[in-house]
Amino acid sequence: MWAFYAVKARTIFFFNSCNPKIKNGGFMAESKKEIYDLIPQKYYPKTELIIENNDFEKVISVFQNSTIQFPFIAKPDIGLRGSAVQKIHNLEELKTYNSNANFDYLIQDLIPYANEVGIFYVRFPNENKGKVTGIVAKEYVIIEGDGKATMEQLIRANPRYELQIENIKKDFGARFNEVLEKGNKLNLVPYGNHARGAKFIDASNLITDKLNETIDSMCQEISEFYFGRLDVMYDSWMDLEQGKNFAIVEINGAGSEPTHIYDPKHSLFFAWKELARHITYMYKISVQNHKRGFPYLEHKEGMRQYKLHLEQSNKIVNF
Repeated sequence: MWAFYAVKARTIFFFNSCNPKIKNGGFMAESKKEIYDLIPQKYYPKTELIIENNDFEKVISVFQNSTIQFPFIAKPDIGLRGSAVQKIHNLEELKTYNSNANFDYLIQDLIPYANEVGIFYVRFPNENKGKVTGIVAKEYVIIEGDGKATMEQLIRANPRYELQIENIKKDFGARFNEVLEKGNKLNLVPYGNHARGAKFIDASNLITDKLNETIDSMCQEISEFYFGRLDVMYDSWMDLEQGKNFAIVEINGAGSEPTHIYDPKHSLFFAWKELARHITYMYKISVQNHKRGFPYLEHKEGMRQYKLHLEQSNKIVNF
């Protein structure tokens, strides 16, 4: 399908004009900080950029001159499916992260809301209103103590969690053999990412006219944003519908997947259908923006950007 649209557009890099103000349309090598800078500050947590190889004294200065407080989140400015995202509790942990990070990274306030969803948004440039095309809810890697089993035993009892066991062991160290009190719940991986163990649930049935109105109104405040997934944390669904008590974790552009396809209840054919639907949206939006004067990415530059994207991905994976 991509090849078909690439032939029609005469370039495999037609996605560049999908979101003209986001580097490469948000498909590869895009800076999270540059995307945050397009979003009104009221919608996302306080965020600061730390440049690669920065002296730690400068990092401390950036942190102390911001309003960010411990604990906070550190994550790569150019991300890869939740890799190298960590909660930082103190200066020692920040120093370790900084010394290991051979890439630009962000420090960001924790969002104080317990629930997270991914909301896919689409708007055609020739239309006044956009729409929500899918919602994914996320179940975190949470264990509940029984007063007998250790953390490791509780983790191994869940096949999904067991896949994350080595990373969890690194994070919790000596606590790995701790016995949780009965009824005590512990979130082992506080990141709503599929690759980090979160379970994705299709919540598209929650799409309402009011939610469409709220999300569309917010997205229209983001310059030239037409296609992508908003990862959002919120307090209650009623508040989110009303546009209250929520925050954007981040926005993914042309590289976004309609992640509700990963609900285990869905078939492969359902996933293909949804991917085809969204690739078609992206192509049509890109064509319309191209006709408005926004260029496609030239092939030579596109290949250079793709190479840089792979190099960055390798750094993050090896972090």
